[in-house]
Amino acid sequence: MRLLKGLLPVLGILFTQQAVAQPSHPQYPKKPIRVLVGTPAGSGSDVMTRSVAQKLSERLGQSVVVDNRAGASGAISIQLGAQAAPDGYTLVTLSAQNVTAMLLGTVSTDITKELTAVCMLLSQPYLLVANPSLEANSVRELISLAKAKPLVYASSGVGTVVHLGMELLKTMAAVDMTHVPYKGSGLSMIDLMAGRVQVSITNPLTAGPLVRSGKLKALAITSPQRVPALPDLPTVAESGVSGYDLRSWYGFLAPKGTPSAIINVLNRESIAVVNEPEMKSRLAAEGADAAQPNAPEQFRDFIAAETVRWGKIIRSLGLANKKA
Repeated sequence: MRLLKGLLPVLGILFTQQAVAQPSHPQYPKKPIRVLVGTPAGSGSDVMTRSVAQKLSERLGQSVVVDNRAGASGAISIQLGAQAAPDGYTLVTLSAQNVTAMLLGTVSTDITKELTAVCMLLSQPYLLVANPSLEANSVRELISLAKAKPLVYASSGVGTVVHLGMELLKTMAAVDMTHVPYKGSGLSMIDLMAGRVQVSITNPLTAGPLVRSGKLKALAITSPQRVPALPDLPTVAESGVSGYDLRSWYGFLAPKGTPSAIINVLNRESIAVVNEPEMKSRLAAEGADAAQPNAPEQFRDFIAAETVRWGKIIRSLGLANKKA
């Protein structure tokens, strides 16, 4: 996401102020580590990975090199990661979108079986936004309105997290709204501001200026808890849809069979990076959360739960084995 680009200036200062640390694990690593990213340079996943990789290099005393292998919703990078030697020198950045792409059939590699969880790095909520003329100023009012008359929502494409998140909201709130998919969030926001669609979900950085200028209105934040950056904005869950949770997230995977001792080193050091005070503070200010200390097994279970949750939505929509 674009808000992660705001980390780069802060991180640049930190990198110049801190000398490269001596490796605290003399047996590993002995050579550079490659991190495969399934999106182009400059994307949210890429920016996040590069930010973590530079600090991880310092902590491990070896270069951590980002290798962009964009295409097919991350299928190329994930497949390469699954086929790499399980020696700790190849990692893959995983996102929520990769999981839904696997369920849609765009990614053929079984993430839950062919790769090993290392750690979740961070998560970020979305905003539920509406056209200012919509006769609803809260989630409860939106639900009531959707039950009274037809509404149309926009997404950034069929099978995207935004699409599935809106369908999850419809299911949990027992309402119906017509879906209009766009080729990217930019086009969907243009039509939302113009009133051709009424509702959508988008990231806080994209929507923030539009909300402040009155071109859109924010109805709720999609995470389970409110965020420091928007303390007065209620969550969807506290606004009548108990249990609703929609967040983008990023984490590291390794090839299946990577020794647990190496996984534990990567887990510990990666979590330490995203929990450094400067990075954690910047993330919180922009609505993102550094991952809490989580064991590889916890991230594995989280991925499995996400797979089950989104699988149900995708099957209910008849989208399985269709490209996003």
